[in-house]
Amino acid sequence: MKKILVIALGGNALIRRGQTGTFEEQVENVRHIAPSIARLTSEYRIVLTHGNGPQVGNLYLQQECAREIPAMPLHACVAMTQSLIGYMIQTAFSLCCPGIRVNVIPTRVLVDPDDPAFSNPSKPIGPYYPESNVENLAKKGWRLVYVQSRGWRRVVPSPKPRGIVELEQIKASVENSEITVAVGGGGIPVVDRGRGLEGVDAVVDKDLASSLLAVLLDADLFVILTDVEGVYREYGFPNQVLIRELCCKEAKRLLEAGYFPQGSMGPKVEAAVFFAEKTGRRALIGSLDRLEEVIKGESGTVVRRCVY
Repeated sequence: MKKILVIALGGNALIRRGQTGTFEEQVENVRHIAPSIARLTSEYRIVLTHGNGPQVGNLYLQQECAREIPAMPLHACVAMTQSLIGYMIQTAFSLCCPGIRVNVIPTRVLVDPDDPAFSNPSKPIGPYYPESNVENLAKKGWRLVYVQSRGWRRVVPSPKPRGIVELEQIKASVENSEITVAVGGGGIPVVDRGRGLEGVDAVVDKDLASSLLAVLLDADLFVILTDVEGVYREYGFPNQVLIRELCCKEAKRLLEAGYFPQGSMGPKVEAAVFFAEKTGRRALIGSLDRLEEVIKGESGTVVRRCVY
């Protein structure tokens, strides 16, 4: 039986800097990394997760431009982009690796309706709006924050993932497909208030949801891919240093000290620590363009459970 590998693709897997995000661009970007992923199927059963921030933002902008058409709630937009991105991934693999079976599973993620995030929305989504739009947007019940020199932007809750609703379907797919795409965009957030599962307007961090999925699948390896080589000390400063290995205790200390911002590397380190502590296995953080080197331990940052 092949091992299970969960790979969390960063946003740059689909839309690179400077691109507009056309369908063709996104498919071509996945085609660029597909051969590396395909080669790993000789040893692993692979689960791919992915972000959807730019895609949800574009969908919201489309809705703003077509106001005579009823707008979809955020959780529905997450579902729509899950399927769209899954189709893009299937298309990319069919063009360059036609023998690889790719199964896409739209995935709901259970969150706690009492999560503190619901009373303190902080996750920015969608486009920036001018001052003239603020009053009308506030009437929708949106929470908006001002970003210097950019404009106003909507912020939504980002609750912690508590469960994967389609876990059994994902397990079955892993047994029968080389690649399974699931938990896209962190999953469609749903709550259970005693009358069935209902979608809520929130965004679940994709790395935290991917880590939970990796634990529940009892994955052998969890990899988070991004647009930098790994985790750095003093990132962005002339004295920045790549951290090649982190034990969970040290990683948590650095998280608490604010070394890793919540808007960038923080959730990735937190997700890696969660997987390593729960399973005792390696979590890796590295560059999207160096996947095979990251897997071999030749690049990136390794997060391990402490042995002392």
